[in-house]
Amino acid sequence: QSFIPLYCAFLRLQLLPRARCLFDEPIQVKVAGLKSYQVVTMKARSTDERWVLFNSSAVYRADESGEIDLNRDPSLSGSYVGVEPMGLLWSLSPETLHKHFTKTKALIPHVVKISVHEEGEEGQMLAEVTNERFLIADGVSRVPVSEGNINGVLFTPPEGPFPAVLDLCTVMSETRACLLANKGFMVLTVAVFNDKPRDIKELHLDPHQEAVDYLLKQPKVGSKGVGVLSRSKGGDVALALAVFVPGVEAIVWINGCSASSGFPLFYRKCRILSPLPFDISKAIPTESGASIIKHILENPLAEENKGSLVHVQKVKGRLLFVASGDDLNWDSKGYMDEMVERLKRYGKNNFESVYYPLAGHLLEPPYYPFCPSSLHGVVPFPILWGGEPTAHIAAEEDLLEKIQEFLKTHLSCDLAKSTSKL
Repeated sequence: QSFIPLYCAFLRLQLLPRARCLFDEPIQVKVAGLKSYQVVTMKARSTDERWVLFNSSAVYRADESGEIDLNRDPSLSGSYVGVEPMGLLWSLSPETLHKHFTKTKALIPHVVKISVHEEGEEGQMLAEVTNERFLIADGVSRVPVSEGNINGVLFTPPEGPFPAVLDLCTVMSETRACLLANKGFMVLTVAVFNDKPRDIKELHLDPHQEAVDYLLKQPKVGSKGVGVLSRSKGGDVALALAVFVPGVEAIVWINGCSASSGFPLFYRKCRILSPLPFDISKAIPTESGASIIKHILENPLAEENKGSLVHVQKVKGRLLFVASGDDLNWDSKGYMDEMVERLKRYGKNNFESVYYPLAGHLLEPPYYPFCPSSLHGVVPFPILWGGEPTAHIAAEEDLLEKIQEFLKTHLSCDLAKSTSKL
C-alpha cells in the first residue's frame, strides 16, 4: 500500500474504462485530488518474461481543479513530451541497454504498475494502480500444435467460420497471432528459426507448406486459402511460400527482404533460392554501443546474386508490402520499391504498399514498448532498429487496422466450405 499525504487524502488515480484490458486496447489515465497546478511525476514499471525491468516517467502539471488527464494534458519532460495518452506504456525502457521487451506467451498478461509521485526523481509515491493487459480474449482457444514438421500454436476464436492466417515469426512468439485471433481470425503461429540463427546453415519451406495444409483442413476455416503474416526474415520466406506452395491467398510482408537473406532455401529437397550474402564488416558502430547494419546485405539485383531473388512476379495471391523509412536493420523501403516496380513491369496489379517514413524496423502490436536497440540473432553484437518513437507508435496503431482490413478483404469466408468440413 502506498502512503498518501493528508493534502492528497482524496487523490484518485484511475485507469479507464477499466484496469484490466486487452494488450492492444488503449486506456485513459486520470488523476484527481491534487492541488491546483501541482506538478507531479507519473511513472510506469513492468518486468518482461526474462525478468528484465522496464521503466518510464513523465512530468505533468495539474489543471486548476487539481486534475490530470493523459488524453488531454501534455508531458512537460521525461520519457516523452507532449500529449501521448499511452506514452507511459510505449516508452517503457530497460534498466540496462540494448534489451528488447520480451512478450511471447499468450497466457501471461503484461502487468504494468502506474503511479503518481511528488515532483522530482525521488518524489514520494502518492498513489499506484495496476494495469493488467491480456493477450488472449475470452472464448479464444490456444492449442499447441506438434504434427509432422509443424511446431507451433493455434489460436481459434469462438464460433466461426474464420479466415485462416499463418503467422510466420522470425523467432517463436504468440503475441501477434493471439491478438489477431481476438479479431476473428484462426491463426497458427510458427517460427522461421526454431534454433539459434547462427547455428543454422539452411532453411526449408516444407514445414511451412505443412502448416498451410494443416490450416486448410481445420473445420472452422471458411477461407479458400491462407493468409501469411510476416516481418523481417519471415518476409522473404513468406514470399517464397506464395510462389511455390498452393493455397496462399494473401501475404503481409513487413520490413522484409526481396531475396533469401543470409540462408539458402530448400523445398522438397531441392535448393530453390541461393543465400544473399552479407558482410558484417560493413556494419557502422555508433556511440550507443549498437551498430547500424542496414547495408551489410549485398545487392540482390547484382548478377551474381540473382539466384537469391524471390520471383515475386509469380505470386498469384494478394500482396501487402509495408516498409519503414527509418529501418536501420536493412533497406526494406528499397526492397519494397524494387518489388513494386518489378510487379508493374510484369503487368501485375495484385499488390498494395504502405510506407511509414519515420518508423523503424520493429513494427510491433500497438503500445508494445519501443525498442531502439537490442541484440541480433545473426550478427554477434547489438544493433539499432531505427524509428522516431512517436511516429513509430502511430505507425503501429495504423498498421494493425490495415492488416485486419487487408486479410478480411482477401480471405473472405465461404460458409458452405466450412460446413462441408464438419
